[in-house]
Amino acid sequence: MSNSTQKISVMEKIGYSLGDLAANLIFQTLMTFLAFFYTDVYKIPPATASFIIFFGGMFGAFFNPIMGIIADRTNTRWGKFRPWILWTAVPFGAMAILAFSTPDFSPSGKIIYAFITYLLLVVVYSANNLPYASLSGVITGNMRERNSLSSYRFVAVTIAQLIVQSFLLPLALVLGDGDKTRGFENTMILFSAVGVVFFIITFLTTKERIIPKPEQKSTIKEDLKDLVRNKPWIVMLIVTVFVFITLSLKGGMYVYYFDHYLNHEHLAAFLGKVGFNNTDAATSGFSLFNAAGIVMTLVGISLSKPLADKYGKRDVFGTSLFLSALCLLMFYFYGPQAIIPVYATQMLHGFFYGISTPLLWAMIADIADYSEWKNSRRATAIIFSAMIFGLKAGLSIGGALVAGILASCGYSEQLAVQSAETVNGIKLSMSVYPTLTFFVSVACLFFYKINKKTEITIQEELAARRKEDN
Repeated sequence: MSNSTQKISVMEKIGYSLGDLAANLIFQTLMTFLAFFYTDVYKIPPATASFIIFFGGMFGAFFNPIMGIIADRTNTRWGKFRPWILWTAVPFGAMAILAFSTPDFSPSGKIIYAFITYLLLVVVYSANNLPYASLSGVITGNMRERNSLSSYRFVAVTIAQLIVQSFLLPLALVLGDGDKTRGFENTMILFSAVGVVFFIITFLTTKERIIPKPEQKSTIKEDLKDLVRNKPWIVMLIVTVFVFITLSLKGGMYVYYFDHYLNHEHLAAFLGKVGFNNTDAATSGFSLFNAAGIVMTLVGISLSKPLADKYGKRDVFGTSLFLSALCLLMFYFYGPQAIIPVYATQMLHGFFYGISTPLLWAMIADIADYSEWKNSRRATAIIFSAMIFGLKAGLSIGGALVAGILASCGYSEQLAVQSAETVNGIKLSMSVYPTLTFFVSVACLFFYKINKKTEITIQEELAARRKEDN
């Protein structure tokens, strides 16, 4: 059995997955709380926050292809991608702390500080996470093992999601002695310290096994030409953009949904019945809501690999994404007092989305194989960089939409009771808008031609070529 198709040890799968747990302690915080942090903690106007999130994020998105070109041309004794995880570990942690710090500047000084720190954070994130994502494409060429690796990885991602979405606000209150300003900064210090350690573990426990042939030397022009001719890549780029618009939009609106839409008396009564602290119903309800969805996401992830092995990644990904979108649409029909249906639907949504979660990145690794199969040249990082461009673009657009919708609906953090227009905007952003963007992603998958039969053909032919090369 060649190195490229051999089975991966459980220790290496866990070591690899810890890198995404580390990154997602920051990423999930950005996706869920950045708009809230800017508007309600650092007191930046919503329209300005929308500008910062959009343009800062898009700068990071356009940096990704550059980082992909650099990573594909990196050659060290540790490989192409592993060194970047090590080199960026400490800068990533440092920038996360600075981005969620609240120095006492003037209103214009706060805006400049927030913009610069967010800009630098997304650049360092690209330099770290692009090589990390690309690493999955060179650890193994065995597609079943790749499905397994993705499942381990996204269990770790879901654990980070659980920590951030369920416990960040309570943790910030504890670490800040009731002051969210100090609490956010202290929480990010904790997350960053843990993240640096996990990045180092990922570097130490993984190995790059798929090495391009020494004689393979392609120009940037050739790499880009291969990219734009790669139809599965184009499809998945669009899918990635719309998936992350959805995640960022609905995730960023959750906290406002609990603060300003759901009836707090009914929410407190429900929390009391299930044994939760109901003195701050919005915070406790928000934490339980996220925890319930994430637990079901883990259940979905556990079914992802066997379903993908049996039916193929594309079909399972599209079906589960469609069903999770229908769950989001159901939120539109719930009134402020429909507490139990809200929680039940979140759990159902989490289950279906969990099935899809590992498959997105496994499909992108397959696209790198598809490119090598078609062109006899491997350019893993530039393919992943384009997908992370889609992730960053989606995150930026979705995050900007959160702040932009709030601004257009007249949201003010100083009002305990928001206007009917604002409340309706929050409701639509939790239901109809993210449903539409998920549906666009599902529609695009009809043009993605790498089905299960094609996966097997690519794997077998590439394995034969690599065996000949060795």
